[in-house]
Parts: sequence; structure tokens; C-alpha cells
Amino acid sequence: MKPIRLILIPPSVDDPAPWLIVGDDGHVRERGVLTPDGAGAGTGSLRTVAICPGAETTLRWLDLPAGSAAQLRAAAAWALRETVAAPLDRLAVAVGPAAPAGEPRLAAVVSRALLQAWIDHLEALGVRADVILPDVVTVPEPEDGQTLNAVAFGDSLALRGRRFAAAVQPDLADLVAAGRTVVPLEDPAAVERALAAAARNPPLNLLDAVQPERRAKGGWRRTAALAAVAAASPLILVVAAALRDDLAARRIAAEARAQVVQRAPELAGAADPVAALREKVRTAPPPGGVSAAAAALYGAVERVEGAELDILVAEPGEGVKATINHPAYADMEAIRADMTRAGMAVTVTGTLDDAGRVVSDITIGGL
Repeated sequence: MKPIRLILIPPSVDDPAPWLIVGDDGHVRERGVLTPDGAGAGTGSLRTVAICPGAETTLRWLDLPAGSAAQLRAAAAWALRETVAAPLDRLAVAVGPAAPAGEPRLAAVVSRALLQAWIDHLEALGVRADVILPDVVTVPEPEDGQTLNAVAFGDSLALRGRRFAAAVQPDLADLVAAGRTVVPLEDPAAVERALAAAARNPPLNLLDAVQPERRAKGGWRRTAALAAVAAASPLILVVAAALRDDLAARRIAAEARAQVVQRAPELAGAADPVAALREKVRTAPPPGGVSAAAAALYGAVERVEGAELDILVAEPGEGVKATINHPAYADMEAIRADMTRAGMAVTVTGTLDDAGRVVSDITIGGL
């Protein structure tokens, strides 16, 4: 394998961007800092892996159906719709390589405008990334489910567990750990080895979400021009990214509306057919009715240690609703996965902390 250039994207365009050249043996051969004039970027022909701030991304392990890359991203976006606050048409979703049979698949979501700003900022510094990877997934995954490995990246602490990755403020680590042991990885050489290992075998690539756009005719020349201007004014960089994001969002919204109307003609007269379809799916009776939903939910809750079903009600036009009391936020992913395998969709409508436990309100509908 050829050497790889690894670049750490800073939280601010005013901060330096450190880089490493990693050999095929995993050892660091060169290191330096990128400057706006492109100096010190190393050999230009190297494969470039950029590490972005994990605090700006949301990562989940999802049970996804088979399909094309675009279908997988769409399925992941739908599964994450209740996890992120921003509209899905303003987000970029990437999915990792296929997992072993029966294992969930890693998916990441990030602001589309922010991802484009990272791309433009790197090109303003004289490099073009082949891979953009959140820093949290470069942290080695522990062998057991009761441990979280931790690495400090700037002001954030990257936590990595079994099917778990998140960047948090250091003083919130114990709260997020929820009883798991946090093991700091403080040796710089060990951190560099972990970065090198992730760069050689990336668990996902955020650029997968925008690669077709990057190959658009004339896109390189436009991006190069914007990047040159952005090197002198980071504010212009942000404005340009926002304009591109607005145009892309309008196109995606129009495509989504057309697809919804094609599948559900009765929604053609709705002011927002996409929102109407989401509401229709959310309140639709689950397959098999209330009894089937209750049986599936009881089984899913029993398989999560310490979880309890507090309330289960069915209301006409509102779907089947439930309240679950469980130890950790990650528990809902396991319950959601079980319900998906039963042919039912779970929408989390509310979450709160109660005396060290998590209380989640959900609605159960059809897939």
C-alpha cells in the first residue's frame, strides 16, 4: 500500500492544519502544518485522508436493507430522521462498508454545508481529500461492551465503545459513559498509530455523500476559484457553501416531493407532501395491529437489561404509543432494531433523564 497523507481539519479556519505522511508499515515518515499558500502539504500525488471534528457528526450503527449506495444512504437518513434536529435535505449521510451477516452497519450524518466548507477549506490549503473521516472512529474499538476508549482532540473528548462513537465535552464523559469504564489513550505514538490504521482502512467516508456533486461538469474550476478567494476571506467560504447548500436543498426537496406524490397520489394536494407522508407513516397501524405491536415491544424490552415498559396505549389516528424506562440512551437503538426486524418502525417522540435513567416516549407504526 502506498504512503498516505493524513490531515487533521482544525475546528476553525484560523487554526493550523497538522499533517502526517504515513508509510505502508504504519510509521510516520514526515509531519508538518498546512499553510494557506499550499506550502508544506507533502507530495501532491499521495492519497489524502482528512480527519474532521467528530463533535460535528452523528454516528450510529444501523440495521440497513441491501441496496445500492444511494438506497443505503436514503435508508440511513430515514432511520436517523428522529436523531438529528436539522431537515434531512440539509444533511449529508454516509454509510460504511458492508458488515458481517447479522451485524449493524456504521452510518454518519453531518451538515451538508459544513462538509462542503471542509472540502473547500482543504482545497484552499492546496490539497484535495480522497476521504474525510470523523476523528471519533479513529479511536480503537474496545473488546468488551463495558469499556469506552477516549482520545482528546482539541477541546473535545472522542469516546469509542462497542457500536458506539461520540465526541463530548470532557466533563460530560462520565455521564455519557453511563457506568462504563473510560480508558484514556494518552500516548501520542499510540494515537498516531490509531490514526494511521483508520486512514489505511477507513470505516466510512463522508465524501461518499457528495461525490456525484464533486464530479459535476465545471465543479472543479468553480471550487478552485471559491477556494482561492476563501484563502483570503473565510467569510466568503462560508457564504459560498451556504448558497450551494440552498440550491442543493431545493433540488432535493423537489425530487422528494415528486417521489412521494408518485407513491401516494392522495397527498398531492398537501402543502408539504413529504411531511404528510411522514405523519401518515408515523400514525399508521403497525402490522398485525395493537396485539402484534405489544408482543414485539415486550420482547424487545426484555432483551435490554434493566429496561422496563411503563405505558402502552393505542389511540385512533395517533398510532400505538409507549413509554420505556431504560438505563442508557443507546438502549433505544437495540429496541428499534428488534422492532425493525419485526416489521415495525419506532419513532422517538421525547426523551428525558430521570434519576440516572432514561425515559423515552415512542410511537410504533409500519415500515
